[in-house]
Amino acid sequence: MDLRQMRYFLTLAEERNFTRAAERLHMAQPPLTRQIRTLEEELGTDLFVRTPKGVNLTAAGQALLAEVPNLLALAQRAKERALLASQGLSGRLDVGIFGSGVLDVIPRILARFHKERPEVRIVLHNLTKSEQIQALRERRISVGFNRLIPPEDDLVVETVLREPMIVALPASHGLCKKTSLRISDLSDQPLILYPNLPIAGLAQQVLQAFGREKALVRIEQEVEDVLTAVALVAGGFGVCVTTASSASLRLPGVVYRPLESSFLREIELSCLYRRSDDSPVLSAFVAVMREFSMQATMQAALQPASPKAKPTAKPTTKR
Repeated sequence: MDLRQMRYFLTLAEERNFTRAAERLHMAQPPLTRQIRTLEEELGTDLFVRTPKGVNLTAAGQALLAEVPNLLALAQRAKERALLASQGLSGRLDVGIFGSGVLDVIPRILARFHKERPEVRIVLHNLTKSEQIQALRERRISVGFNRLIPPEDDLVVETVLREPMIVALPASHGLCKKTSLRISDLSDQPLILYPNLPIAGLAQQVLQAFGREKALVRIEQEVEDVLTAVALVAGGFGVCVTTASSASLRLPGVVYRPLESSFLREIELSCLYRRSDDSPVLSAFVAVMREFSMQATMQAALQPASPKAKPTAKPTTKR
């Protein structure tokens, strides 16, 4: 049996007449008769009883009629879903995420993609940088987000945006009086570092900036994620150099200030995926990510100068 025979059978069962069924199917009567006969031979039983006025269904025909509409509906649904999948409009997208990345940018990209392609199921996996790289190679995820990703021949790494750096301070700290901070201001201050992971990341960037600006490093705690780091700041354990998106963690007892540094102004957030992956869902997601990245970059370029620039400019003008 094939779907064409099923449609022929259903039409004849509804019309109970070969001539009317052939007209409805836009075909001649002899080919229709041959197709029905072939179907009956394949099944090994008669489906219709021929009468002078047309045909009537046999018991076997009645049984088949009860199933054929469902079969045709399932076939149509399968065809539609296959077409949607080929266009990246349905399926599944496994996404690797990490700590501070889920505080702002990544959720907005995912929300935009979900709005455009609601039939695609998004599954999130909280993974470290090395775990994301391994998961991509093992095809457990399709795409990941992270920072400072080492070059890999089999992976594509695209910068989504660059985030400014800030400092999280206990609200009672004396440095809260300043409108912005330098690395030198943090010299010999109890420092909370994250992430405490083997692959180089933000913690190493902070330490390098301290070294280049000859500031004394006093590490109080090394933790694995931004939430723990900011929670420790709230508890008065020390200060933390982090990304601007971390300011969305409005924990009581924490104050955020911009960081002014020649060596650590900002840090990139990147998207990584397999170079050989031709999945339509992934292609659609990458297109959404690139559009978001372009808009975010344009918005950042249009932002006015920071408020701190104005007070320093006025005294210079008066002199």
